[in-house]
Amino acid sequence: MSSKTQETNHSQPEALPKVKINATTLKKSLRIFQFMFPYAGWFALGMLFLVFSTFTALSFPYLAGKLIDVATGKNLSDYFPSIQRVSLILFGVLLLQSFFSFIRIWIFANVTERTMAQIRQKLYNQMISLHLSFFEQRRIGELTSRLTSDVATLQDTLAFTLAEFFRQIATLIVGISVLLWISTQLTLLMVATFPVVIVIAMFFGKYIRKLAKKAQDELAQANVVVEETLQSILSVKSFTNEWYESQRYQNSLQSVVRQAIKAALARGLFASFIIFAIFGAIVVVLAYGASLVAAGQISIGELTSFIIYTAFIGGAVGGLGEMYGQIQKTLGSTERILEILDEKPEIDLATTQQNFPRLQGNIRFENVYFAYPTRPDVMVLKGIDLQIEAGQKVALVGQSGAGKTTITQLLAQYYPLNQGSIWIDNQPIQYLNLTHLRQNIGLVPQEVLLFGGTIEENIRYGKPSATFEEIQEAAQRANALQFIQSFPEGFKTIVGERGVKLSGGQRQRIAIARAILKNPAILVLDEATSSLDADSEKLVQEALDELMKNRTTIIIAHRLATIRKVDKIYVLHEGKIVEQGTHDQLLQLHEGIYQNLVKLQFELN
Repeated sequence: MSSKTQETNHSQPEALPKVKINATTLKKSLRIFQFMFPYAGWFALGMLFLVFSTFTALSFPYLAGKLIDVATGKNLSDYFPSIQRVSLILFGVLLLQSFFSFIRIWIFANVTERTMAQIRQKLYNQMISLHLSFFEQRRIGELTSRLTSDVATLQDTLAFTLAEFFRQIATLIVGISVLLWISTQLTLLMVATFPVVIVIAMFFGKYIRKLAKKAQDELAQANVVVEETLQSILSVKSFTNEWYESQRYQNSLQSVVRQAIKAALARGLFASFIIFAIFGAIVVVLAYGASLVAAGQISIGELTSFIIYTAFIGGAVGGLGEMYGQIQKTLGSTERILEILDEKPEIDLATTQQNFPRLQGNIRFENVYFAYPTRPDVMVLKGIDLQIEAGQKVALVGQSGAGKTTITQLLAQYYPLNQGSIWIDNQPIQYLNLTHLRQNIGLVPQEVLLFGGTIEENIRYGKPSATFEEIQEAAQRANALQFIQSFPEGFKTIVGERGVKLSGGQRQRIAIARAILKNPAILVLDEATSSLDADSEKLVQEALDELMKNRTTIIIAHRLATIRKVDKIYVLHEGKIVEQGTHDQLLQLHEGIYQNLVKLQFELN
């Protein structure tokens, strides 16, 4: 299985999962707080200000009740002798509450943003350090969602949900305690209404979440239509299927609208019920409280405080359900993040900055057997033995799927061997530092994928520390300087996503310039000229001849005319080397595979 044939899946990332909150999931998820350890002091300070802001907010209903009592002529203590004094205290409390809230939000924002930056960096570093088979078994959209949706969910929880969860818990505890102190009878009446409201709210909430998920699924499906259409826009236009794609998207949108309206209807019914339940409970409490006031058991101010505290508690109860669901999502996101962080990386990023000595380029394969991890039952290479001396140019030929590209992938140690060994400069490659090994291997593929920046940035990718003069020299040796200088912005020309603003031959020469700048000991040319026109092929071949000087070169080729002058040709068939020799030697083999391939291409041409 060649890497060229493996398509990247850009499907929509899956919906964020919810997990049950228990001791196991909490213990596992608490590992994510290791990233917050450097800011533990600041986080504790933020929690302290959260306590201050919560208690100042909870003092407001109490003071509001005292204000009403003073206004109705009730004789209070020396602390509340007049309306003016109570008003000033209320105003002071509001100022303090605003100050505490501002400091708390500012501290949590700093802690959260810095923590999330560390998590994102660690997650990204981990991803790019993982082995190739990891990416073959996962979707790009899924991995991207780790850095976006999952981290954003965690960020919301640390910055807002966690603090609000503690605030609501404190509101419940303190609020109910104060209510019991004001009037036990009214408190018991109010609490008696909670179970009915909570049970109905849980039923409605579960139903609404189910509908909302269906609406999200329908929207994701509609987005898939857009993504597929735009990725294949050339096919759409060549088949004149714009109308068909428009109808396909319209049908998806209609499903989205139907599901969204259904979910909105359920939310409307739920909101109406909550409003009726809350205000109904307040009416019942008011009616009973008014009878207690008339009997002289509580004051009007105490009844007012009771009603406001009841509203606070009702809001806390209503918010806890949503926050519980958010925390469930956060635990699910944390598990997904830790799943990647727990993967064993294949390289240490610290070693990529080292300057390793140049290898000579002697290569030896001994009895190599290999099957891709994604298809362990299909043996791609079966007992490969080959020898390449330093500076030699060899070619690998054979039908598609014979194992040519797989040999070069194993040379770069993208996958572990099933059996056998590979040696470079008389060292088993598994004992070579992986960065050292790959720094000495350069690749020019058939389909060059450039980054979306400038020409200079793409060439510099071969050697990030290169000077501009070195980049110019590499471009000149790659026959690329002339066309680069023909652009108004020269080396600062933006190549576009995946290099779409350049022709195939231009992209190929940029790739060759990048390889020249890297100056590897071993060069792999994977059908580097097979998709070019005659003029481009001539320029690219001249650049390749320059690139191949003084380095071991492995050429994978279908166009056999390009490999006549190589030192040795290995012919592969069904994962085995069935013929080897020079071009002239292989032509003399009667009914040989190479001879038949040459005849077939000659007849086609």
